Amino acid sequence: MSAQRKDDHVRLAIEQHQAHSGRNQFDDVSFVHHALAGIDRPDVSLGTDFAGLSWQVPIYINAMTGGSAKTGAINRDLATAARETGVPIASGSMNAYLKDPSCAGTFRVLREENPDGFVMANINATTSVDNARRAIDLLEADALQIHINTAQETPMPEGDRSFSSWGPQIEKIAAAAGVPVIVKEVGNGLSRQTVLTLRELGVRAADVSGRGGTDFARIENGRRELADYAFLHGWGQSTPACLLDAQDAGLPVLASGGVRHPLDVARALALGARAVGASAGFLRTLLDGGVPALVAQIITWLDQLAALQTMLGARTPADLTRCDLLVHGELRSFCADRGIDTRRLAQRSGSAAVLHEMTGSTR
Repeated sequence: MSAQRKDDHVRLAIEQHQAHSGRNQFDDVSFVHHALAGIDRPDVSLGTDFAGLSWQVPIYINAMTGGSAKTGAINRDLATAARETGVPIASGSMNAYLKDPSCAGTFRVLREENPDGFVMANINATTSVDNARRAIDLLEADALQIHINTAQETPMPEGDRSFSSWGPQIEKIAAAAGVPVIVKEVGNGLSRQTVLTLRELGVRAADVSGRGGTDFARIENGRRELADYAFLHGWGQSTPACLLDAQDAGLPVLASGGVRHPLDVARALALGARAVGASAGFLRTLLDGGVPALVAQIITWLDQLAALQTMLGARTPADLTRCDLLVHGELRSFCADRGIDTRRLAQRSGSAAVLHEMTGSTR
């Protein structure tokens, strides 16, 4: 049943991506164009640092799959693409392995095909400390993702119904893991309050993984005989909303969910993300064109991100947080309701600050 469920997730995620790859709230974020802000391409670096980690690039292949023969083959190809491009990669949920060690190879392949790469293991928040260590050991993982997913579990026919232990268990795992722990949502977003709680629990970073990408509540509802949880489709906050909500929360944040192209990567970085993950879009490319197509896509994304940084005058991904941003539409309404000052985002570059100082402008 677990193997079939993993295969179903892949199929349904691709179907969702094909049907819902249009507009999302990343389109409510735009850069103010300063025509003389550009710098020289050789001066641009893609390196990013957070939680004591240093990555050569700010893009990673986020958690997807594993647990069946078919998904093991997908993991092999994803790991090969990660090796060829130097991007970090996360496994899918390793709960299947923890229940059935015979499927270990479908996850272990991530390390076998990518021996020198940055690999993240992935577990749920009910996993014991001993099993968390088993997952880390299997992949010789450089970091551990703990996914939290109440909106997925609720419509899942065999899902969890007890959530109060999740916070205390995350704290135990974070203290004993021996590698940095990153807590991530699975597509419904992390609020500011959640990020602040995670900081107190001792995790090293949070992946906000907001609405706009794969909707696992929709996927699990599709597995129900009556599909009677349709009202949960689209639950949660978008990735840009989560990034805006988490500003100055004191915990490094990563971004995934609804990332469609390099401009979305730049937007997420400008909103404060230290790195940006993609999954369904990369998976679709892999299934359509194989490893060469995915390698080409990732290389193109990295090249185009560097081009955007050059145009915007950002020598590093972190420098994008100094670029002026405009927030529009529903995202602006979200900010107003949450008390987030969007005007400050539009006036944060050096040139805007000088203009403000010289004129006393309050626009």
